[in-house]
Amino acid sequence: MTFKKIGFIGLGLIGGSIAKRLKSLHPDLTIIATAGHADTVQSAYAQGLIANHSLCSIEEFYDCDYIFLCTPVQKNIEYLKMLKGNIKDGCIITDVGSVKSDIHREVTALDMEHQFIGGHPMAGSEKTGLANASENLLQNAYYIITPTACSDDRSILAFRDLVVSLGAIPMILDYEAHDYATAAISHLPHVIAYSLVNLVRESDDENETMKNIAAGGFKDITRIASSSPVMWENICLSNRRQLLKLLDAYIETLQHIREDISASNSDALLDAFRQAKDYRDSLPIANEGALKKIYELYIDLADEAGEIASIATLLAEYGLSIRNIGIIHNREFEEGVLRLELYDEPSFSSAVSLLQEHHYTIYER
Repeated sequence: MTFKKIGFIGLGLIGGSIAKRLKSLHPDLTIIATAGHADTVQSAYAQGLIANHSLCSIEEFYDCDYIFLCTPVQKNIEYLKMLKGNIKDGCIITDVGSVKSDIHREVTALDMEHQFIGGHPMAGSEKTGLANASENLLQNAYYIITPTACSDDRSILAFRDLVVSLGAIPMILDYEAHDYATAAISHLPHVIAYSLVNLVRESDDENETMKNIAAGGFKDITRIASSSPVMWENICLSNRRQLLKLLDAYIETLQHIREDISASNSDALLDAFRQAKDYRDSLPIANEGALKKIYELYIDLADEAGEIASIATLLAEYGLSIRNIGIIHNREFEEGVLRLELYDEPSFSSAVSLLQEHHYTIYER
């Protein structure tokens, strides 16, 4: 361990989970924290997680080796300004935000590039707060690291080692490449889901026929529209430039499909659908199509040898066959680290009951 004291500004789901994991690994580590609510700090102190029992001043973060910014992007920027000149040489400030461009630009403007390394742990759920934090939340989840132009190799490698110790999978990216990628695979799908739900809501008849028969494909493709509206409003505006580029490209793609349908261009439609299917089927732990009912569950899993084998053996002993199994690496809006898919409803229900009886924490989709 090359660090002795770590500070957290914000101690919710992500910050709390990182703090819990670090404290579990390094019981002698000093952790201090401040948060938006004093009772969060008091709760963390009562759990033995942090050293302070009341809200910290910025000056108290001076001798930290790492400082994690775990508040919304604009609040993180406010704290950056307060931390400038109030941290020791060698301290690395990092964040956990899902959009990196705004904070990297501010770091450059503040001339703090040598003391900042951006971060984005791709784990979490709609549940928030320290009460829902878990030391296993980041197990086998991707953790994107976005260094600055002035980040030295030793600092990057040290932070990468810290990320690995959390049980996460580090991936180093340029911050703009990160924002473009997450706009495509996370932000745009949320915009599409929200838009599609609103289209159906506005198109439905007075008897709510569409709402009543909605199932299968519609529910699968719009599930993420149940995420926090406030959070996604913030994300869309924070990553506006990249998201607009992809929205324009998506609208163009829809226009091409519309033209092919209008012209009854069977070959073009078939080619587009085949390419999409081949790519979708190549994704890790691919589902077999949005129109089919998927009997899947997610399980919290400690990173211990034989855990997956124990679960598979348990289910096999009761005659329950697993259709698909895999580790979830991008769990930003999923829960649980292990994904199991069963063949049918009876097998699914039996598996849920059996695993709960054996004290596994599971989440049903």
